Amino acid sequence: MARAMKIFSLMAICVIMVAQQVAAIEEVAGAPSHGPKGPELIKFLCSMSPKKDLCLKVLFSDPSELAGAGLTDLAVVALRAASLDASSMLDDVTRFIDDPDMSPAIQQGLSDCKENVLDAGMQLDDAVASLLQGADRDAHTWLRAAYAAIDTCDASIPGDDDILSVKSRQLRTLVDLATAITNFLPNKNFQN
Repeated sequence: MARAMKIFSLMAICVIMVAQQVAAIEEVAGAPSHGPKGPELIKFLCSMSPKKDLCLKVLFSDPSELAGAGLTDLAVVALRAASLDASSMLDDVTRFIDDPDMSPAIQQGLSDCKENVLDAGMQLDDAVASLLQGADRDAHTWLRAAYAAIDTCDASIPGDDDILSVKSRQLRTLVDLATAITNFLPNKNFQN
């Protein structure tokens, strides 16, 4: 948890610095430019990410969104990737719950985790819907709720090196990416 907060804090600092750089470039250019688009924007955003390779993989994963993709488009791509990841994690949790060799206490923890991962997936979908409607602040509220659901899932499963814990960290990383991108949306300056 502390490491995730450090990474998120670093990403937030990078977001603020990049936002200032973009504003300075637009001011110097004197044009009503809204910044780079498509592959140029993806490379720019991912250059600021502590998980550059994952960022590039995710944001270049949807060719239909690539050509003129702006910040909102890329945030939606990242959120959809996170939502798919939550669905995959949900499948794994369900499979583990059905294992007859699991103790009742672990099965209960997995059941709690399942409920929270399901919530996180729905919250990520709600964040997508909010972004598509231009309700950027609502999207960020849904992102915070998804973080809370992931935290609750983590607390309900023992250990930190099992399959579910690894998947949970990956899901959190994808949510971090989507959050970092939404932080670039004009005049939003979200904080988690």
